[in-house]
Amino acid sequence: MPRKVMVERKTKETDIKVSINIDGKGDYKINTSIPFVDHMLSLMAKHGHIDINVEAKGDIEVDYHHLIEDVGIVLGEAIKKALGQKLMIRRYGESLTPMDESLAQIAIDLSGRPYLVYKVKPPKESALRGVGMSIFEDFFRALTNHAGMNLHIILLYGSDPHHIFEAIFKGFGRALRTAVEIHPKAKGVPSTKGTL
Repeated sequence: MPRKVMVERKTKETDIKVSINIDGKGDYKINTSIPFVDHMLSLMAKHGHIDINVEAKGDIEVDYHHLIEDVGIVLGEAIKKALGQKLMIRRYGESLTPMDESLAQIAIDLSGRPYLVYKVKPPKESALRGVGMSIFEDFFRALTNHAGMNLHIILLYGSDPHHIFEAIFKGFGRALRTAVEIHPKAKGVPSTKGTL
């Protein structure tokens, strides 16, 4: 059964449509009107081999926060919906991903219990093309809560903010790819409880 869905969310602040194909090839079409965010989501799709389309508009004249956080909400809902009952998935995924001088470690458990551990401190609070780096913690928290995943993001080291977040988004894609894979020897749901 194809693991692909489309999810929409419309509020007074944002209008977002996300479609994903868990069993894709890493194709993407991302348009959030925030170039750096588009770049990060494209990396996540490509390195996770998950097809992702995002069309997002929001009140960016006020702040980028509403749009970036809401994209996390909708992307998390799409992942959860696409996985359904999570039959035969590996459930766990991890990656250790370098980007030049930066190294990020990501671990995922598609447990159904949302929890984010976020140990990322760029050398200084900085912005890339107007996007404050601290906003990405809110993005990943929204994604974690709505996907129902346990997610650990640890920056082991790095000095360039662009490289830091490139390692994180590539690594997240790679860890997610492993977690959602169908295990050839698995039966049913990967839990002694019988449900996730």
